[in-house]
Amino acid sequence: MRFEELRIAGAALVHIEPRTDARGFFARTFCAHEFAAHGLPAAAVQASVSYNIRAGTVRGMHFQWPPSQEGKLVRCLRGRLFDVLIDLRPDSVSYLQHQAVDLDQDNRTAVFIPAGIAHGFQTLADETEVLYQMTDFYLPELQCGYRWNDPQFGISWPLPATVISDRDAACADFDRAAHESEYRQRHAAAVPAPR
Repeated sequence: MRFEELRIAGAALVHIEPRTDARGFFARTFCAHEFAAHGLPAAAVQASVSYNIRAGTVRGMHFQWPPSQEGKLVRCLRGRLFDVLIDLRPDSVSYLQHQAVDLDQDNRTAVFIPAGIAHGFQTLADETEVLYQMTDFYLPELQCGYRWNDPQFGISWPLPATVISDRDAACADFDRAAHESEYRQRHAAAVPAPR
């Protein structure tokens, strides 16, 4: 595998290195030793798949509040998608920056998304299927999201949104002061008191 750092602190593209022969190819998509050597979590505790019928489908922008340590390794198994990361960690050097990457069935690249990053995507082809591997267990009480097309983030989505869930469409716009206050309260509550 080949790892390519992204502009978002702690995020990376993970490129496979296929070995080809007359049958096709074989490639590793995950190795705990290699991930650890690149400073990425070396274990996944859950995996999910997202199947999207129509091009233009939007999912996001989702994240988990502290104390969640839910990072994600996201890979497009079929179709194409425009995958977006927004750094929502107030102490990060890339706070409030966003970055988009193209993932598709041909490049077979994955993106690692650290905890504290909002994630979403838009499908660029019908019948797009996406695999997620998560580094922490999903906790519904820590789930949150911001509006996918909030102008404060300035994301240039490639297509009009054709399908979006009611929940995602109803996400709030980003309020920096409220976000930072909530983040710091939850982060402080998650840190054990000194003995």
